Amino acid sequence: MSPNEVKVAIHSPGEFERKELAWSRIRRSLREPFAEFWGVFIIIMFGDGGVAQVVLSKNEKGSYQSISWAWGIGVMLGVYTSGISGAHLNPAVTLANCVYRKFPWRKFPIYMLAQVLGAMAGAAVVYANYRSAIDAFEGGPGIRTVGLNTSTAGVFCTYPAEFMTKTGQFFSEFIASSLLMFLLFAINDNNNIGAGNLAPLAIFFIIFGIGACFGWETGYAINLARDFGPRLVTYMIGYGHGVWSAGGYYFWVPMVAPFFGCLFGGWLYDMFLFTGDSPINTPWVGVKRLVRPSKEDWTNSDSSAV
Repeated sequence: MSPNEVKVAIHSPGEFERKELAWSRIRRSLREPFAEFWGVFIIIMFGDGGVAQVVLSKNEKGSYQSISWAWGIGVMLGVYTSGISGAHLNPAVTLANCVYRKFPWRKFPIYMLAQVLGAMAGAAVVYANYRSAIDAFEGGPGIRTVGLNTSTAGVFCTYPAEFMTKTGQFFSEFIASSLLMFLLFAINDNNNIGAGNLAPLAIFFIIFGIGACFGWETGYAINLARDFGPRLVTYMIGYGHGVWSAGGYYFWVPMVAPFFGCLFGGWLYDMFLFTGDSPINTPWVGVKRLVRPSKEDWTNSDSSAV
């Protein structure tokens, strides 16, 4: 073996290893957003998939109860998928964790983007899978409607009941989101009973319960990503402007109300039950931090919270 051949033999494995590790480095730096993406993707696959099966079979292959099961199972499995990122799976939940649990603010935009993209991808796959059934249900290939008895737009995102006022729509999403955040904080509070490793199962019951008790009026989106992502997909594939205008331009309600609801639910839990590290448990119930904020308060830069 020549000196040059020896040099190649010595250095080639290292060069090969560096090439192999390129994706590993990318994956490591984006592992948490990837986890949020795939967690929400799983939620939509089971949730929208369950709605599709019930609606498109005209209730022959399931019922409203099936839909509640589908969303509960989807969220539970989404939590298992995205545990490495904290399994927020919802921009409003991420915001509440930034406000009350020192989750780094710098991660909020990428988490929200990943959640919305995961919902879009899940809705697109469900649509592709059920496209023939949608054609049959709507009355022909390429027919896509919103708000009619033969409409399939509601398979992918939520629409309010006809009798709902705008105030009622907002309150329905607000109260469901408040319950969600209050209970998420409860099951993750180790100073309370805490759910521990059973947290995903507990979350299944939370989502199932919200759907069973508060799902009729607005469809319990309780999640901007879960509703806006699939709604955008339906607009892109031909459902038209109706996806925005239906229900008196209802589309903004499940985008906005969950943020207010989750912030309120988190405040309720911390105000009355939580004894750990929270702005509520600081001077003036957190108001002093607003008046005299430190850099750590604004950035949530405490490394222990990352």
